Amino acid sequence: MKNVVEFLTANPVQYLATVGRDGKAKCRPFMFAGEKDGKLWFDTNITKDVYKDMQENPEIEISVSSPDYAWIRLHGTAVFSDDMAVKEMCIANPIVKGQYETAENPIFTVFYLDNPHGSIADFSGNPPYEF
Repeated sequence: MKNVVEFLTANPVQYLATVGRDGKAKCRPFMFAGEKDGKLWFDTNITKDVYKDMQENPEIEISVSSPDYAWIRLHGTAVFSDDMAVKEMCIANPIVKGQYETAENPIFTVFYLDNPHGSIADFSGNPPYEF
């Protein structure tokens, strides 16, 4: 999991794909919040369509490429939480703090990926790193 955390941290704007409530694919820019207790955490707003889409179908995939043309594909099930320690970790990011002000903001929520799996690959010809 260390390689995954390092890759997501080094490439801070990822793209999160969901199945929309209309049954069509949706892809949005997203940010990795951090790792805590062995879980990969993200945050969002309960009024957004992405939250509503994940409530209906929590299976998501995240992808991003690095400047040197490596990429990650990360799949998992979004599990929402009200863990205040995680919210405090997320709100430490100035971008997140600017949107929600405090971890107690009622529209601010966090989620982790259950059963995260995928790969990190590149064009080197070497086999991808599977996790």
